[in-house]
Amino acid sequence: MRLLIAVPLLALLVVFALSNTQLVKLGLWPFDYALELPLSLAVVIALGIGVLVGGLVVWFGEWSRRRHAREAEHRVRLLEAQIAELRAGQLGKR
Repeated sequence: MRLLIAVPLLALLVVFALSNTQLVKLGLWPFDYALELPLSLAVVIALGIGVLVGGLVVWFGEWSRRRHAREAEHRVRLLEAQIAELRAGQLGKR
């Protein structure tokens, strides 16, 4: 299933990279440094940075939910152990 999605996207990326080979100059305002690279590479790098930043935002945003889930799993294990002890105690009384 992943290949059905990945292969067309990869083909589209290759076609995009081959179609946009013009050089662009990238600079950052307060600095006097500029970098020239192909347009396709600049776009792919920008998209990659956006994906990474977005992933980090989501990951940190879900941090508390993951913590609560771990705490709930821990409580469930403790309660299951208590249930097992109670059942073992009741079987011993019979």
